[in-house]
Amino acid sequence: MLAVCFVAQAQQDKSAPAKTSLTGRYEGSAKNKAEESITVSIDLTEKEGALSGTIHSSHGDFPITGGSRREETATIEFDAGGPGTISAHIADDKLVGTWSAGEDGGSLEVKKVPAQEGGAKGKS
Repeated sequence: MLAVCFVAQAQQDKSAPAKTSLTGRYEGSAKNKAEESITVSIDLTEKEGALSGTIHSSHGDFPITGGSRREETATIEFDAGGPGTISAHIADDKLVGTWSAGEDGGSLEVKKVPAQEGGAKGKS
C-alpha cells in the first residue's frame, strides 16, 4: 500500500508544471489605442520574486520599476514619464497581455529569444 502512495506522489510531481524563470530577452510587438503597431523588446530579470530591467520600443526606452509574478501571470511596472503597467499571461516562452501608460494602452505579445552567446567580446 505504501509503495502505491509513493508512485502516485511521483506521478503528481511529474505532472506539475515547472516554474521557469522570466529572466531573458523578449521581442515582439504591441498596439496602442490608435491601433499603431509598436516594436517592443524587453530585457527582464526575475530575482527573488521581483522584476527589473528595461523595455525598448519604437516610442523610446522605459525602465522597469517593479513587478511581480503569481502563478502564470506577470505584472510589470515601468516608468513612461508616469506610471505604466503590463499585465501578461505567461504561456511557454511568451508574454501575452495588455499594457497601459497614462491615457494610452493596448495589446502586447512578446516571445523569449535565445541569449546571444559571446556577444561582441572576442571579435577583432
